[in-house]
Amino acid sequence: MFAETFLLLYVGHLLADYPLQTDHQAAHKAGPGRRGWTANATHASVHVLACAALLGLGALVLGWRLPLLPTLAALAWIGTTHAAIDRRRLIAAWMRWARQPKFADHGGAAHVDQTAHVLALALAALFLAA
Repeated sequence: MFAETFLLLYVGHLLADYPLQTDHQAAHKAGPGRRGWTANATHASVHVLACAALLGLGALVLGWRLPLLPTLAALAWIGTTHAAIDRRRLIAAWMRWARQPKFADHGGAAHVDQTAHVLALALAALFLAA
């Protein structure tokens, strides 16, 4: 069940991060103040909804019986970690700590960002499969 769950969560992530993310969310989700926090929360909510929809589809098609509380906990984890990662401060801190300024200057932050998201999804899928 891990592989199927992870794949569905990853597809949900891709949908929410690319075709379902608005230009406003992309431009402001890491920004200061209410505007930034609102864009960030809205974007993270889209992730939760996309992942919930795909988990529901997986349950329907594959005959899963996902327990409600662990599923809600996994979705909360996805929304929370996605919001924290997209504020970009953790990624910038990691890249400073890992001594990656040249990588950061040449677009590396986007790769580290996506790696952090995939790690969070893998942990959610492991939790649901356990």
